[in-house]
Amino acid sequence: MFIKYRTAIISIFVLFAIISGYYTTQLKFGFSFEQFFPKGDPDLEFYKNFAKDFESDDSFLLIGIENKPTVFDSSFLSRFHELSLELRNIDYITKVQSLTMIESPVRTPFGISTIPLIHMDNPSYYEQDKKTVTQDARFVYNLIDSNATSLVIAAKTKENIDMAESRVLTDSVDSLINKFGFSSHAHILGRAYFQRELVDFQIREIIMAFIASLVLVTLIMILIYRRPIGILIALGSIALGLLLFTGYLGFTGTELNAISALFPVIMLIVGSSDVIHIFSKYVDELNHGRDKELAMQVTIKEIGMATFMTSFTTAIGFASLMTSRLQTISDFGWSAAIGVMIAYVTVIFFTTSLLSLYDKEKIIKENYHHSRWDAILGKIFFINDKKQKNIFTITILLMLVFIAGITQISTNYNIENNLPRGAKVTEDFKFFESNYAGFRPLEFAITSKTDEKADDFKILQEVDKLEEKVKSTGVIKSSLSLATIYRSINKMNHANSDSFYVFPESEEDFNASKKLIDNVISEESNILVNESKTKTRISARITDIGADKIKALGTELDHWVDTHIDTSLISVRRTGTGLILDKNAEYVTTNLLQGIVISILIIALLMGFLFGSFKMLIIALIPNLIPLFFAGAVLGYFGIELDAGVAIMFTIIFGIAVDDTIHFLTRFKICIASGLSQKEAIRKTIFETGKAIIFTSVILFFGFFTMIFSVNPPTFTVGILISVTLFSALICDLLLLPALIMRFIK
Repeated sequence: MFIKYRTAIISIFVLFAIISGYYTTQLKFGFSFEQFFPKGDPDLEFYKNFAKDFESDDSFLLIGIENKPTVFDSSFLSRFHELSLELRNIDYITKVQSLTMIESPVRTPFGISTIPLIHMDNPSYYEQDKKTVTQDARFVYNLIDSNATSLVIAAKTKENIDMAESRVLTDSVDSLINKFGFSSHAHILGRAYFQRELVDFQIREIIMAFIASLVLVTLIMILIYRRPIGILIALGSIALGLLLFTGYLGFTGTELNAISALFPVIMLIVGSSDVIHIFSKYVDELNHGRDKELAMQVTIKEIGMATFMTSFTTAIGFASLMTSRLQTISDFGWSAAIGVMIAYVTVIFFTTSLLSLYDKEKIIKENYHHSRWDAILGKIFFINDKKQKNIFTITILLMLVFIAGITQISTNYNIENNLPRGAKVTEDFKFFESNYAGFRPLEFAITSKTDEKADDFKILQEVDKLEEKVKSTGVIKSSLSLATIYRSINKMNHANSDSFYVFPESEEDFNASKKLIDNVISEESNILVNESKTKTRISARITDIGADKIKALGTELDHWVDTHIDTSLISVRRTGTGLILDKNAEYVTTNLLQGIVISILIIALLMGFLFGSFKMLIIALIPNLIPLFFAGAVLGYFGIELDAGVAIMFTIIFGIAVDDTIHFLTRFKICIASGLSQKEAIRKTIFETGKAIIFTSVILFFGFFTMIFSVNPPTFTVGILISVTLFSALICDLLLLPALIMRFIK
């Protein structure tokens, strides 16, 4: 066997560790909402074409500055205006707009002229200026809040800005905000800001997850082995597996994303599980009087295959996530599957090579087999032998409760619940949600179906009707279209009377306004109609009410369009990054079921091959399906939304939970093959594998439980759910699986 090559094996792993150390420094981090766009979705393809005609709807940076009780203060307005002007000089900002920079067209006896929208140098106009801007739909909730306690600078940024560019841009913005003394009153929203803040947050999360998990694993290894050599071998093997994995990520250029904080925890606990099973069997063989080399040969022969099966099935579980249409989930699944196999290879070669160098006394304390363990495991066997009816009755009742909870699962995903608690980026998001139009873009692409141009009277009449409907929903505070501009011009043409803030009633009035728009504010109107003037848009933002509610609202609007809009004149289609992002809710459930079914089928085939019995295959699956039902029930009963991050939990649960089942059944098969009776084989299996199964389950429980220290809500939720669910898997493996075997396998 390869044990005789252990020196060479250890040397090779040391070399790989050095190489991996270098590539770990090359790790890439990134964040963008495109990570959550479903691949191949027809709405995504439509949006890409829409963006070519107009612009992407997330290439913006909003800078909100508060000045209570009012922004109409000459000193504040002066500093705010200077900030607006200087922002134009920052790299990757292509355009800047704020109320202090806008000129308003007015009709005079000498023709059309322009005046400042806000008379910064003349406070006597402030009251009238306030009324003008807060009653104009183009400005209120976009550049000023309804109470006039804050102003916003809207900056257009480079399309598809990357992480490095985002950091340069936002750092420069921060510097200017500090320069003008606005740092304690400023709020920022936009793609570049999200990228910087959430990537920094990801790095902190991964470091914290690694430290917390490492401390936990260290404490457990100390409690189990209590010998420096044994502890160092165990921890060194686990740490080496993690280092090789991060080196692989760096070497392949894999970009760590929003859910990458799970990687350190997964690697540490999967590695711990493999180490404990190898350690446990090796010590058992030494206790049977075998020498080191023979003990390791038996360990590899009997546990090596079981450990391979557990690692392979866990990897299959993660790999099933590659069927997801969400790129971030697919990438996570592949990387996690590779990581699990790296951990296995490290343990089966490196750990066994090191272990075989030492006698039992060097690696573990003599009182490893404590009489209390015999009492605990004996009680477990007694319950399985004598209380089978109770076990089955309780299982059936719990399943009914779980199914009832599953029916209550919600997919009403919202952005706020996925932002880090207490972070500045979250507080800024809430500020814009409360005081402005929010973050989620909602676009309506409107295409002329006749010879009429998209900016002609009849077309814009229909646009105006749709826009009025959109604003009446109660969750869309502001929108912008060519019809919006015509309403503002119509009001100006009638002495700024509020009653004339309507779309022109006659084509004659419309044409008069059109000349003014073409001559004075053509830049603003150009972003609302494409170059060939066959398409126009309504650009709105919707508050963060949740994916399911937005979907219901979209269905309502689509129906309204079919019944109230002249669809022979125009076609209307909802689009935008918000719509694409919300489609996660549709794909999460489908992909979740698809991934789990694929995982179950593959693992079932492997178990069928391993045990050669269809009945044993079914018995093996039951204890591992119950935790999935339990996890679903927890989501339903506690009102936890099923989003992309939480959906991963089910695959992790099944992939890891099945490990202990395989160890149990593999040992049971060996006991049966040695000539033991069914009952005696069950008893011996419980006594020989019970300790390792409990140890690994404890590590799994607390390993994922360390995620409660995360300020990222999805990570926190996943940690809690996986912890309690894997604990339920332990109960199923020790109290249900043996009972099923004893009842149905003769």
